[in-house]
Amino acid sequence: MTTQPAASKPQSVNIPKIPALYVNAKEAFFLNTDGEIARLSHEAANRMLHDKPVLVCHAPYTCKRLGVDQIAAFDVLELFAFAHPAAFTVPTPVGIARALGLQTPDSAEDYPYTLMESVTALLNDIRKDPWRGRADPIKIAGVMGQNGQGWRWTPFIFSALGHTYDSREIYMGKADLNVWKSLPEWAENAPPPPPSHHPVTGEEARDRLRDILGACSEIRPTQMDYTAAVTGMFMPPSLAPFSNDSPEPNAVLIEAGTGVGKTLGYLAPASLWADKNKGSVWVSTYTKNLQRQIHQELDKIYPDPDIKDAKVTIRKGRENYLCLLNFEDVATGAVLAKQANTAIAAGLMARWIAATRDGDLSGGDFPGWLTGLLGLPLTTGLSDRRGECIYSACDHYHRCFVERGVRRARHADIVVANHALVMIQTADANPDSDLPRHYIFDEGHHLFDAADSAYAGHLTAQESYELRRWLRGNEGGKKSRARGLKRRAEECAAGDANLEHALSDVVEAARCLTAEGWGARLKEPMAMNESEGFLRKIFRQVYARADGRDGPYSLETDTHPVTEELKSAAKKLDHALQKLHTPLMALAQGLRKKLNDQSDTLDADMRRRLDALVSSIHIRAGMIGGWIQMLKTIEDSQKPEQFVDWMEIERVEGRTFDLGLYRHWIDPMVPFSLSLKPHAHGITVTSATLRDGTDNEDENWRVARDLSGLTHMGKGIYQEKFSSPFDYASCSKVFIINDVRKDDLDQVSLAYKALFESSRGGALGIFTAISRLRAVHHKIAGPLEEREIHLYAQHVDAMDNGTLVDIFRDDTNACLLGTDAVRDGVDVPGDSLRLIVFDRVPWPRPTILHRARRETFGKKQYDERLTRLKLKQAFGRLIRRNGDKGVFVMLDSMMPSRLYGAFPEGIEIQKLGLAQAASEIKKFLA
Repeated sequence: MTTQPAASKPQSVNIPKIPALYVNAKEAFFLNTDGEIARLSHEAANRMLHDKPVLVCHAPYTCKRLGVDQIAAFDVLELFAFAHPAAFTVPTPVGIARALGLQTPDSAEDYPYTLMESVTALLNDIRKDPWRGRADPIKIAGVMGQNGQGWRWTPFIFSALGHTYDSREIYMGKADLNVWKSLPEWAENAPPPPPSHHPVTGEEARDRLRDILGACSEIRPTQMDYTAAVTGMFMPPSLAPFSNDSPEPNAVLIEAGTGVGKTLGYLAPASLWADKNKGSVWVSTYTKNLQRQIHQELDKIYPDPDIKDAKVTIRKGRENYLCLLNFEDVATGAVLAKQANTAIAAGLMARWIAATRDGDLSGGDFPGWLTGLLGLPLTTGLSDRRGECIYSACDHYHRCFVERGVRRARHADIVVANHALVMIQTADANPDSDLPRHYIFDEGHHLFDAADSAYAGHLTAQESYELRRWLRGNEGGKKSRARGLKRRAEECAAGDANLEHALSDVVEAARCLTAEGWGARLKEPMAMNESEGFLRKIFRQVYARADGRDGPYSLETDTHPVTEELKSAAKKLDHALQKLHTPLMALAQGLRKKLNDQSDTLDADMRRRLDALVSSIHIRAGMIGGWIQMLKTIEDSQKPEQFVDWMEIERVEGRTFDLGLYRHWIDPMVPFSLSLKPHAHGITVTSATLRDGTDNEDENWRVARDLSGLTHMGKGIYQEKFSSPFDYASCSKVFIINDVRKDDLDQVSLAYKALFESSRGGALGIFTAISRLRAVHHKIAGPLEEREIHLYAQHVDAMDNGTLVDIFRDDTNACLLGTDAVRDGVDVPGDSLRLIVFDRVPWPRPTILHRARRETFGKKQYDERLTRLKLKQAFGRLIRRNGDKGVFVMLDSMMPSRLYGAFPEGIEIQKLGLAQAASEIKKFLA
């Protein structure tokens, strides 16, 4: 359960007697303790702030704007996170004021006053703290301010609650942050019986949709037809008419333009089928924004929160949820930590744990901006990212957020998942696995990329280091809770000499894997082990053959022809990995045999623990087996037909962070379809951008089938297209600028400035390279600020992408610069997004992987298809609902007319100069 801040008249509280500061791209607004406001340059503000405390909103962002490493900040966002854990706010003075029910400021000059008012309101809200029973604010604030060297807000929280803070008082981190004791325990239920197979008719689905929408809602015929089309996936399973013995899933492929209402369109028949058959339907998405949106839409189907809680659950991978054991480790060491930030983070995370609905750290009720304030290791890094879970051996097992979600999903009618989780479940499955039977894949155009990631093999330094850590635990001498396989499995293997011997052999053989500090040893003459020897030879071959060695970007080269020294190193590593793989498989088989032979005597927790352990070992053994096969192609100088192999040094701004041998399927939908087909009874793949935009309709549908993987599912595929109800010709325009040189960043910067000014903000600038984005931001941020247009940028501002989009959505005069990652995550209906500007045509990056797929999927036509789909997806962000107006601008005059199919039919595409385009935009959006 979460609470939203309630507006109330601030009462008298003790607040810090310090100045308040707001910084934009051009200047700083400084409110002194006498209530006087001053406009200062960044340099003048730095001099005034030297070693002096100041009230700010988002300290890292403020420091970035000022160009300093740190300031003595009282951050109002930290106070908000303490007072209202799990409540949403946009992390700006305006956003906080709106969340607290205060009057929002009209200009940047008013922002420092708003920060002062927000502090008063937040300290008053702490007096009404609803989480006091679970997370005592006095004890937690005491830990955060231990010895007077920690959290600056601690004395003021004490005062607001009628206490006097004594910096000499001793607080115990683990005892005072012990919020896990108040979390509810999940209960084990009997497995649900298999569902029935009653179909859902089109008319039944239409009736359900009418009930959901209610008598007062507008009935859209296209949405009704869409919901009827989805029912095809719920036909009873039968043998395929083209096969004598292989059942094929009922497959439905639907492209539905923006505004059709597809979310409720597929939820209506899905919820009806679940009611009729007492089964589950999994709805899978790609972005966390859509996952959250679907969960909100389900309120219309299940308006009673208790009923919704029983029938709906969200599922993501384990790495998305807070691990209570990880948090306990942080809480235990919080008081004695050298850095005050550890105790501050522990306290704020404790408050959130007490308030969160499901422990979801990515896209749930966790404030994404908190990671920017406290750092990844002490926030989202508290999830189980390395597969170290010890399951029932953990003290927190019966309160675990992940385990609770897994059990709820078994009995839920609707499970809202993501493509990554579904892909991983499918990739790790075998014919006997108990996978879901009905899937709806929204954002289906991303299925190819999700499968590409799930079915790839990476024999790299980071991957082998993580495997070594999983097998051997922490070896660096530093305190860590990294528990190796021996620690997790020794109780399960106890008493069985064969299992104990296999476990010992695994731990010893894991010495062949990359060890900590591998990067510093890359250029040393002697290798520490077989993995590092192999990686060093890869480094030499890539560095000798790749272009751009002195640049900032990653380097790659083909595996063949192979040098003799690399072939020799591959053979040694192959032998070492087989010595690891053999006892690992023996251990898994022995544990499985124990589970089967002693099923009548093992308690439920031990059975689950054994089953989870066997599954985890099989996954890693499968990964090692894949590595061995990759090495064989090096040893034998062979080129695999279905795969593309290459060697790469991954770099960020010139710094190596990983390197190794990479293998991807040329068509990753082949293994995905083969894995899913034996389990699925019904599949719907839907999106607004599935088909290619050519004149050949058959070819457009073939592309959609290939991207979705349905090509490999069978021949009986129902496919349908529902056009958007929007009149794009009247509510949108497409301009191609013909007098700006895309390779001249001065001209590109001036173009962005002119276009953003013409729209008065509400603009998204999309770049094909981070370096270009940064250069343009540097040139235009100040001038735009003079026009009261705030500019934010990915890879520049100290915030995550989700937070940047939240700020952009909240401020109708803001502009945002980003890359593909921002484009995919933007869902901004209304006036906040009215202009999209591309710096140049987003042609695919010419990598070795792309080269192989280009040869397979149509060469030039493949390049154009990928580019059209990117443009189509970007344009689809402009018009999200009736009344929206938007302009799409391409700064690349060389954009060929073959790409015009990315835009809706009937829309006029004009080539014109920058000045004319700016004038047309201003007139159109006015």
